[in-house]
Amino acid sequence: MRTRVRKFAHVLERFGLAMAGAASGLFVGALVGSSVAQFTTQAFLLFMMLGGAIGFYLGIDTPQRPFHANSDGHWDGKIDTPELLSAVGTFLATGSAFASVGVIVLRHAPHLAWTWMIMAGWVLGITMQIIAGAIARWRG
Repeated sequence: MRTRVRKFAHVLERFGLAMAGAASGLFVGALVGSSVAQFTTQAFLLFMMLGGAIGFYLGIDTPQRPFHANSDGHWDGKIDTPELLSAVGTFLATGSAFASVGVIVLRHAPHLAWTWMIMAGWVLGITMQIIAGAIARWRG
């Protein structure tokens, strides 16, 4: 049975992950919004922050599937789909956020294609995280 302190620490950790996701979404939104006129709204920034918060809250630290071995002691070969989705999604989302911060801080003006690639990486990454978290929690 988990103690109150452990429960509080876990909730605090989850909110920290959500805030990191929201901050990452803000950076990606600021970069994309500065390059694409249609995305210069507060609603777009809010959407990016909410997507990041939900993705990082659900998709990082997903419950792992129990390890099962065959009768001969070897791994059964089944891939833990939520774990893989979470890992790839986290990599894409944080890579996009890292690229956005770099472009903003270094004051570069990347080609519009690079901006769209960063946006696509972000959207794909947080989508993968949300799906991974939903699957992991659904299977219990």
